[in-house]
Amino acid sequence: MRILIATRNPDKLREIKEIAGPGFELVSLLDFSEKIDIHETGETAEENALIKAREGYRISGIPTLADDTVLEVYALEGRPGVHSARYSGGGYKDNVRKLLQEMKGVKDRRARFRTVVALVNGEEERLFEGVLEGEIIEEERGTYGFGYDPVFRPFGMDKTLAELLPEEKNRISHRFLAFSKAFEYLRRGVAQPG
Repeated sequence: MRILIATRNPDKLREIKEIAGPGFELVSLLDFSEKIDIHETGETAEENALIKAREGYRISGIPTLADDTVLEVYALEGRPGVHSARYSGGGYKDNVRKLLQEMKGVKDRRARFRTVVALVNGEEERLFEGVLEGEIIEEERGTYGFGYDPVFRPFGMDKTLAELLPEEKNRISHRFLAFSKAFEYLRRGVAQPG
């Protein structure tokens, strides 16, 4: 089954391909010759995922999955939230640096990663969610993963997401949970028109 993953992020695409398993031919926005920029103008993860999936389907005409992943820090009233990817205006390292600065001296370090996956296939639109609860540690640890992984430690673990091997992370992550639900739904054939 051919599915468009509406992303230009190679790190995210690599994770999703590992989650999908056999039976799916995954293409991404990187496979298109023209540069396609989809602006995430929604105020929630759900809205952003749907914006990307709708545009991906419009461009490609094939069933499209798109996600929005947010880091919600309880002590920061849910920030960075929908601004997670562009929190600092810079890249991954700048975002982590800004988060650690804002968390300096904060005792309540609870946070959660939340991924919302939208499916748009011309017949229906559907959402799938995955949540991973944990805490923000005080300094970066680990070399795997990307984004906020070096400072996010899931509850019940002594390692950050960046200290877990990719296959270990993919068994527990928010993205794994959300995309697993989406791919299972597609495997059952419910998303096929008719």
